[in-house]
Amino acid sequence: MALSVGSTAPDFTVTTLGANGPELFTLSEHIGSTNILLLFVPMAFTGVCTTEFCELSKSINTYTALNAKVVGISGDNPFAQKAWAEKEGITLQLLSDYDHKITTAYGVAYDSFLPAKNLTMGGVPKRSAFIIDKAGVVQYAEVLESPGDLPDFAAIQAKLKELA
Repeated sequence: MALSVGSTAPDFTVTTLGANGPELFTLSEHIGSTNILLLFVPMAFTGVCTTEFCELSKSINTYTALNAKVVGISGDNPFAQKAWAEKEGITLQLLSDYDHKITTAYGVAYDSFLPAKNLTMGGVPKRSAFIIDKAGVVQYAEVLESPGDLPDFAAIQAKLKELA
């Protein structure tokens, strides 16, 4: 079951690729200074995931102005994420949940994900959005069953305005 509003956000440490190579991102190190928007997507190099993160990259200043750090999470390895970001112009910080621990902790894993004929994968994250406030509490939670649906970014921005 997915985390609900009012839950304490589970902490995690995962790999991200910075300008100088692999780095660690620990959620708790970012709590307190800003609100955090965690966006889970099923996988890199797919149509809707690319559209979502490209559009967010273009409007990142909107979220920064609302005092929010936006990070994207997928189960892809960090090198695949970097190649995807470079190819598509994605500027969000991408976190690699390669072992699906974050996806499991946040309760957003598909038991079985069938994105294309003959491609089955378990543990892939559902497209999801969580806003974590400066105290580490989930203030917004949206988990989508269909990988073709996008989060309600108007609602996300409205919630961030309340928290700013």
